[in-house]
Amino acid sequence: MKNFSTLKKKALVLRRKGLSYNEIKRKVPVAKSTLSLWLKYIKLKPEYRQRLYTKQVQILARGPQSQKERRAREIEGIIKDAENEVSFPLATEAFRLMGAALYWAEGNKQGMCEVANSDPHLIVLMVKWFKSIFNISPAELKARLNIYPQQDDGKIKKFWSELTGIPIKNFGKSFIKPTSSGYKKNNLYYGTVKISVLKSVNIRHRIFGWISAVLKNFNPEVKLIQKRWESLTRIQRPAPVNLK
Repeated sequence: MKNFSTLKKKALVLRRKGLSYNEIKRKVPVAKSTLSLWLKYIKLKPEYRQRLYTKQVQILARGPQSQKERRAREIEGIIKDAENEVSFPLATEAFRLMGAALYWAEGNKQGMCEVANSDPHLIVLMVKWFKSIFNISPAELKARLNIYPQQDDGKIKKFWSELTGIPIKNFGKSFIKPTSSGYKKNNLYYGTVKISVLKSVNIRHRIFGWISAVLKNFNPEVKLIQKRWESLTRIQRPAPVNLK
């Protein structure tokens, strides 16, 4: 049980030393309203009042930044907790469907099996996925870069080759984006790389077969809503305007 008489005496001593309510509360475990009741008649020395005023101004000035830092710590904790929810090594079935989902989002929908992206992590994952699921080694993959004129084609090829294990000789001619006056906020320092599996149309069909198997559970609901809104599919494009 708290000895409020002792706590009040301690709070009074700390306040006379010029500490703020928050600083006192860290040493005296009572509610701030209690501190206010105990300490409201204590007059602070001018230098203590100046210190607390300056401290308050600093807190107000740092308010948005403090909130930003606090939110950054919260997000870091959320990510850390989420990471701990995943067990390694991943089960083969989980890895198969993870790769299939990424291919569904980022992969080629027609022709041979291809994935293009600028994220090194995603590309490495997909290279390892092709090896693990289809036994296709990096040496069997082809690659092509999409870069800007000011970038070093040779060095970027070496970067992706070292990262993925795809031999330099397997890289085709890079596509150099035309120079424009537009300003791009996010620099793609490594360009965008497209990795391709030759003679892989059937592999692509298998991937979409796995995706289809998962989506079958949602088919009835989707088809029902689509049927209800079928009128959206009957809207015709406007006829082109003849300017002659």
